[in-house]
Amino acid sequence: MPKLTARTAAARRQQILDAATACFSERGIHATTMQDICQRAGLSPGAVYCWFTGKEAIIDAVADERHARERDMLQAAATAGDPRAAFSSFFDAYLDWLADPAEQRRRRVSIQMWADALVNDRLRASVRAGTDQQAIARDFITAAQVAGDLPADIPADGLTRVLLAIIQGFILQQAWDPGIDIASYRQAVTFLIDALTSHPRST
Repeated sequence: MPKLTARTAAARRQQILDAATACFSERGIHATTMQDICQRAGLSPGAVYCWFTGKEAIIDAVADERHARERDMLQAAATAGDPRAAFSSFFDAYLDWLADPAEQRRRRVSIQMWADALVNDRLRASVRAGTDQQAIARDFITAAQVAGDLPADIPADGLTRVLLAIIQGFILQQAWDPGIDIASYRQAVTFLIDALTSHPRST
């Protein structure tokens, strides 16, 4: 077999992940087999197993891709000069991401993973790798409270979880109702951000 260039190798790996995500979205994680993934990718089993040891490794890779992008978005938002700009930047970018039909299909897989993580220790670790990113947001909120830019009497951990729930809740609602109005949701989020950041209180 000829050696693949770095670009071709990355494309081949993504081809497999995209095929797996499509199968997981349509059939469910448990019902999908490696044969299904190979057929969807248009590759031989040997070609797929060169990249992944099995379905669990593919599931982890799908989650890792999403976590990496989320981490990049959080870190980019945290560089903003004030909380309002940071929150607006993050939520705008995330809702733009969720407006993509391809991403909506991937989120159907995320929801399946969330459910399975309740009873699957291995998968729970993968899911927590994403939720643990909230430390980035919590550290930003804590620093903003110290600077007097956010109300100091709101628990930083609680506020972080509420902001995270805005995204998680939308993902669930969008899965149940693909026609949900993202624009109206965005307007409501903007209102909440304005309310939170317009009247900081200090202790």
